Amino acid sequence: MKFIILGCGSSMGVPRPDGFFGNCDPNNKKNYRTRCSALLKTTDENILIDTSPDLRQQLLRHKIKKINKVLFSHMHGDQTHGINDLRSFYINSRKQINVYADKDTSKYLKNSFSYIFKSYSKEYPATLNLNKLPKNIYTKNKNKKINIQSIEVEHGKVNSNCFIIDKKLAYISDVSKIFKKDFKYFKNLKYLIIDCLWYNFHPSHFNLENSLNIIKIFKPKKAILTNLSPVLDYKVLKKLLPKNVLPAYDGLTLEL
Repeated sequence: MKFIILGCGSSMGVPRPDGFFGNCDPNNKKNYRTRCSALLKTTDENILIDTSPDLRQQLLRHKIKKINKVLFSHMHGDQTHGINDLRSFYINSRKQINVYADKDTSKYLKNSFSYIFKSYSKEYPATLNLNKLPKNIYTKNKNKKINIQSIEVEHGKVNSNCFIIDKKLAYISDVSKIFKKDFKYFKNLKYLIIDCLWYNFHPSHFNLENSLNIIKIFKPKKAILTNLSPVLDYKVLKKLLPKNVLPAYDGLTLEL
């Protein structure tokens, strides 16, 4: 079972569309960051977390031939606007793909992409089936039942969902506050993938200080910083981090 960080960049990626690299060295491939999406690969299924605007590029890079389920963390454009690229997987299977989202995200998706969920003609059928995101969703790996738990966190003025896979890995791409009542679920994991936008305060994201503080509390074996802005150069950031913490890069693959 593998977990792939398809993209680890902040909302405009690195470089931004205008070519701006900020502090990032353009000669380091790990500073080229597409927007945040991730993929869980089991022996049975490919489960996608979020559909970033760079999804097409991400799927082609990793030669992903099927998507079985999609989990949405929240409604923002950098997590949802690649949704149309799922259509090719419907064309291959002729089966609607089940996607899962919370109430606010579902409303946003239906309003913004109604053509994906409703059949308007034989030529353009509905390609996705929208479901309420449950607290627990299940898949299989080598006949073993694998649990994916969703937990709500604050992300500025909206809520976001993070995902804990098989009690081994937590993926928290967009967060400004984790509720203390949920701390117990995040402790002593193998991997903690956590939002880290930049050095300074931000109302909707963890900064480096926030991220390192929560890593100290949760004590994972390894922590990985994601949702990285152009402020954070890979090599410079890595030198500042404890040994068990590293910056994400596009394509980083973890064995579970």
